[in-house]
Amino acid sequence: MALWARYRDEQGVEGFGLLQNNGSIQAFAGDMFNSPVPSGASILQSSVRLLTPTRPSKVIALWNNLHAVARKLNLAVPAEPHYFVKTPNSYLNPLETIRRPKSCDGKVGFEGELGVVIGKTCKEVAELDATSHIFGYTCVNDVGIFEIVNRNPAFPQWTRGKNFDTFCPMGPVVATGLDPGTLVVKSVLNGQERQNYPVSDMIFSPARLVSLISQDMTLFAGDVISCGTSIGAGSMQPGSTIEIEITGIGKLSNTFE
Repeated sequence: MALWARYRDEQGVEGFGLLQNNGSIQAFAGDMFNSPVPSGASILQSSVRLLTPTRPSKVIALWNNLHAVARKLNLAVPAEPHYFVKTPNSYLNPLETIRRPKSCDGKVGFEGELGVVIGKTCKEVAELDATSHIFGYTCVNDVGIFEIVNRNPAFPQWTRGKNFDTFCPMGPVVATGLDPGTLVVKSVLNGQERQNYPVSDMIFSPARLVSLISQDMTLFAGDVISCGTSIGAGSMQPGSTIEIEITGIGKLSNTFE
């Protein structure tokens, strides 16, 4: 298993590398997804700020992809993935602040999710080949305002309600070499656990999601599929700290104002 991170140093220079057990980052050069080369530099993690672990062209976010949610809300199990797109303005680095938009007063909600990071261009890929297109996994907080999403029954506003600035924290790293079926996603709000669910409860597994979505659109290296959330998601009050934790990946922590 390896933990890849992107970072910005005190001079504003961005880089990427592998997290080490001693609190340092082994810096690499080139392309994280295509034969990166060690630069020979070692950087203290405490001396840099971690960034979103990739720079996706898009984040595909799932709805109704956990059996527990479907049972609780009496939803039919979907025959195909139901998803929307999160846009680059919404991406947020670890430890930065989720901000309520001035344009609305609705409750801002968190959703802890597993993010699948694509490792190479992926178009019309069979499910048996999908794993070879997955680089690794990260934590995602799919923030949204459902009062906006559901405001107009004739036109659910998923794009608006889910894409305000800062509404897609990701990180802190991309972990490679994990079996997603063994992972557990936890969300902790102000020290209180609110979500704790197994990835194995997903209706569409990560590999199946990659395959099916790639039939619709080309996925590029660095793109992220946010796999949907389970029961326990809720709203945040200003001054809150929200943490999304997945064993083997780490803890994505952000504040909300």
